[in-house]
Amino acid sequence: MADQDRPVVVYWRPGCQYCAQLRSSLGSLADDAQWVNIWQDPQAAEFVRSVNAGNEVVPTVVFDGIAITNPPPAVVRDRLEAASRPDARG
Repeated sequence: MADQDRPVVVYWRPGCQYCAQLRSSLGSLADDAQWVNIWQDPQAAEFVRSVNAGNEVVPTVVFDGIAITNPPPAVVRDRLEAASRPDARG
């Protein structure tokens, strides 16, 4: 799946325990998200700062055009599951 077609974008950084916990809790669904390392992508880091009062708080997750900082894994899992249903793919 091309990155632009992925229903969820997760902004993360190496060493972030919350990012690792999110990825782990998603299991195989983690592959359906686009994972953007903010330490390797200056524009991604700028975006994360813009939605977190100037701070690089990760994970910052975007779906349906809404950025959510450190969301519960169940919220991200539900969104990925919904997007993977045949009726959601159109």
